[in-house]
Amino acid sequence: MPGYDYKFLEKLRRKFLCPLCGKAMREPVQVSTCGHRFCDTCLQEFLSEGVFKCPEDQLPLDYAKIYPDRELETQVLSLSIRCIHSEEGCRWSGQIKQLQTHLNTCAFNVIPCPNRCSTKLIRKDLPEHMQHDCPKRKVRCEFCGNDFTGEAFEDHQGSCPQESVYCENKCGARMMRRVLSQHSLAECPKRTQPCPYCSKEFVFDTIQSHQFQCPRYPISCPNQCGIASIAREDLSGHLKDSCSSALVLCPFKESGCKHRCPKIGMSRHLEENMRAHLSMMSALVSRQRQEIVDLRKQVEELSVSSEGILIWKISDYSRKMQEAKVRGNFESFSPPFYTHRYGYKLQVSAFLNGNGSGEGNYLSVYIRVLPGEYDSLLEWPFSYRVTFSLLDQSDPSLSKPQHITETFNPDPNWKNFQKPSGSRNSLDESTLGFGYPKFISHEDIRKRNYVRDNAIFLRASVDIPQKIIA
Repeated sequence: MPGYDYKFLEKLRRKFLCPLCGKAMREPVQVSTCGHRFCDTCLQEFLSEGVFKCPEDQLPLDYAKIYPDRELETQVLSLSIRCIHSEEGCRWSGQIKQLQTHLNTCAFNVIPCPNRCSTKLIRKDLPEHMQHDCPKRKVRCEFCGNDFTGEAFEDHQGSCPQESVYCENKCGARMMRRVLSQHSLAECPKRTQPCPYCSKEFVFDTIQSHQFQCPRYPISCPNQCGIASIAREDLSGHLKDSCSSALVLCPFKESGCKHRCPKIGMSRHLEENMRAHLSMMSALVSRQRQEIVDLRKQVEELSVSSEGILIWKISDYSRKMQEAKVRGNFESFSPPFYTHRYGYKLQVSAFLNGNGSGEGNYLSVYIRVLPGEYDSLLEWPFSYRVTFSLLDQSDPSLSKPQHITETFNPDPNWKNFQKPSGSRNSLDESTLGFGYPKFISHEDIRKRNYVRDNAIFLRASVDIPQKIIA
């Protein structure tokens, strides 16, 4: 477990804090070679990753040089804290080592019910639970006089044969529950009777009026197709699917065929018009294919950012870095983004193992202009300031992030900043963008949390004057 996450009465001195989890050290151990101290669990988890170096000074570690720091543990256990239930109202404070003793009597600590009913609740609510809520409490039925546990009494309530109840059919009669069944079947003036067609139950004097609406009442086909008895609720299905005299539309109606005839004659229509139907289907497929192409293009454009800022997460960093080393000049491409609404379409690319003068030792970052939807409305060449940043993923509460940032103004003579032709593809690796072959060295990347959870974040932004955006 990591360090103690309690509310301390005084601000903790640095020597009590574990450098790995940032909390008061639990079972502290000391590295004898350098003197640094950590939670035993935190250090074990750190070393389990295969890095046998001190997390503080990166000096080599030896398991034999790590030993428990009993003196520091005694000091930590003597630190004063508030009860873990202080926010619920407990006002106790004392040393960490006294906490468990306090919890054995704390009115706000969660404990199991002594009746073993599986309920857990805070200690101050126990008397109310034992008296009214516990399913294992003892309860006596006021009607039959028998004793039950609270759990069994809940099942007994509503079923006690001696309890006086009203007739469920609301006829007004009241009797003991043990004679209710006989009354409902043979004596109640509002007893029910099943319909002979749908089997639903109705009050006896309404059964005849129900048959005028009964879904299973047999009726004849209005098209006089020869079937004399069809359940009322099945009639619409019969007219739609089975009736040979029903008028139906040609199954190729969506393709443009307007023919309509009795179902019995539809087979002949289909045989005689096979060639015409095939022509209609071919035309429909062509129209739908074009619609799909147009919709895909619209969806692709809608998914592109248009705020002039790209936050690009490169996941699985270690694997991609290894791939870049093996393949050489391996370029990764970001999703495209627009500088603003109806603006320039841009894309960032990165060589994780470097490119050109940075190959092998640096991260190289470039940007280029892609063919966009609104290029004919824009000024060329592209001339707005571009800023690259490698984001520091360190916790801002522990240290101020130190992003790596580079800014440049596009060279108007650079080919990539001219108006792109329609033939330039966003995945064309032969067109290298403008940027930094030595953006940051691999050595500097490892100095801070630029790589975290096996991922890096690259940010690209374009400074567009407000008057252009407006």
